Parts: sequence; structure tokens; C-alpha cells
Amino acid sequence: MKTISKFLMVFTILITTAIASNAQVRVFVRTRPVEPVFVRPPAPYRDAVWIPGEWRWEGRRYVYVNPHYQHLRRGHVWVSGHWNNIRGGSVWVGGYWR
Repeated sequence: MKTISKFLMVFTILITTAIASNAQVRVFVRTRPVEPVFVRPPAPYRDAVWIPGEWRWEGRRYVYVNPHYQHLRRGHVWVSGHWNNIRGGSVWVGGYWR
């Protein structure tokens, strides 16, 4: 009986962790942070895709993640992140490969 309860406890922890790791954090702000200006350098390799800068929530504020190049994912396109206007402020929606 003890083994079954330990198994259930470990299983519950693993499932909870898996669900939480896939959760997307969406934090409301009244004023959008100012985006830094970057000069786009030439592509470093042939299948390079420019990924514009993103905003990431770090506990108390949004932090800017610098733009960069990534290898093209065949059959996918990069959808850039954007700010969604909501009542009284904005929420950042991160970019992703579609």
C-alpha cells in the first residue's frame, strides 16, 4: 500500500510539473516598455531567419530579448511576437514557429 501511495504522489508531481512547464505566462502592463533599436546585420548563413526582439516576463517586469538569427525550420514560418491591447493596458504574445 505504501508503494502505491508513493507512486501516486510521484506521478502527481510529474504531471503537475509537465502541465506547468507548458503554461504560457501572460502578464498585463498598463504601459508598454520601450523597445531598443537594433541594426539588422547581414545573415550569417544561407537559411538564416531573422527573429525580431521579444519581451519576456521576469517576475516583476518585462525584459527585452535581443533579436537574432535562427536556422530555418523547413515547412514552418516565424510568426513574430506582438502586444495585444486589452482593457487598461497590454499583454505580450510571444513569437513562435507555425
